[in-house]
Amino acid sequence: MKDDSLTTIGRNAMALAVVAILGLVSITLFYTLFGGSGGPFGNLNDICVALGGILSGWLVWGLYPLHRQHAPRLSRLALGSGLLGACLVPIGSSFAVFNVTGWFLAGLVTTFGYALIGLWLLALNYSARRWPTFPNRLALLGMVAGGLTAVGLLAVPGILARIDAPGAALWYVSTALYVGGLGWNILYTVWCFWLGRLLLSNRLVLQLSPTAA
Repeated sequence: MKDDSLTTIGRNAMALAVVAILGLVSITLFYTLFGGSGGPFGNLNDICVALGGILSGWLVWGLYPLHRQHAPRLSRLALGSGLLGACLVPIGSSFAVFNVTGWFLAGLVTTFGYALIGLWLLALNYSARRWPTFPNRLALLGMVAGGLTAVGLLAVPGILARIDAPGAALWYVSTALYVGGLGWNILYTVWCFWLGRLLLSNRLVLQLSPTAA
C-alpha cells in the first residue's frame, strides 16, 4: 500500500484509540464525581462512543483492499458487517444523548453495533496471521478482541424486547453488554493503538498488489 494510505490508516487507528480512552475517562468521572447521574461526562462518553463507531467505519474501509487481496470472499462479508456496525453505533449513542431511550437499551444497540465491528475485526486478524509482515501477536490480540466484542450479538433479544432496565434483562443480554464492552472498550482500543503506532513509525509495511488495488 502507498505510504500516504498507510499513514492515513495509522492516524485513523490512533485517533480511534484516543477517542476510546477519552470515553473511558469520561465514564469513570461520570460515576466517581456524579454517582452516575448528572454532569457533562455521561454525554461526553456517548459522543466518544459514537465517534469510535464512525472512525471504525473508516478503518474498515481503509483496510478492505488489503483484506480483499488475501481473503476475497471473507473480506466482503467482513466489510458489510463492519460498515453496518459502524452505522448502528452512533444510532445507539444518539438514543442516550437525546433521551430517546434509557441508557440500558441504548447501550444494547451500541453493543450490537460494535459486535458487528467485532466480527470484522475477528475476520481481518484471522486473515492477517498469514500476511508476511503483520505481527502474529497483534493478529492474536485482534482475534481475541473481535471474539469478545462479538459476544454483543447476544444483545439482540434484549433490543427486540425493548428491555431498558438491567434488572429486566436475562443473564445473556447483560453478558452481551458487559463482556462485549470489555472487548471494544479495552482490547479493541489496545489493538488500534498498537496498529497505529506500528504504521506511523513505519515498522509495519503492508503490501498491496497492483491487481488488488
